[in-house]
Amino acid sequence: MELKQLYREIVNEHNLHPVNKKKIDSPDLVMRGVNPSCGDDITLSFKIKDGVIADAGYEGSGCAISQASVDMMVDQIIGKSKDEAIKLAQTFVGMIKGEITDEESIEALDEAAALQDVAHMPARVKCAVLGWHTMQEMLENPEKGEK
Repeated sequence: MELKQLYREIVNEHNLHPVNKKKIDSPDLVMRGVNPSCGDDITLSFKIKDGVIADAGYEGSGCAISQASVDMMVDQIIGKSKDEAIKLAQTFVGMIKGEITDEESIEALDEAAALQDVAHMPARVKCAVLGWHTMQEMLENPEKGEK
């Protein structure tokens, strides 16, 4: 199977059968992210325990890329510290912008690396990074979140 086809299947799987699209009861952090250019709209909810993201979920709607990206992101950050999650977000955004290209950094993103080709689709970049930007903003500035 061609690598690009495999990546498309990963994105489709996360879009059609999201694992992390769920409501989190009594979340510690909540933030909404909106991409006004295409209508993607998500709300992230995290439970934090001892500085670690113990549980996370998202609600909302959007294109396949935005929904698959946020689902993969949540997979990656559960069990991580806030700093580890922020570092993953920085790596992901760097990959999407074409600034990070080394395999070792990209491998840390696990399935989210499947979105690497979005770097060649400028109209889709905001879709892919919406969840990651929202998560980074929420962790760096929790006072801006919702309750």
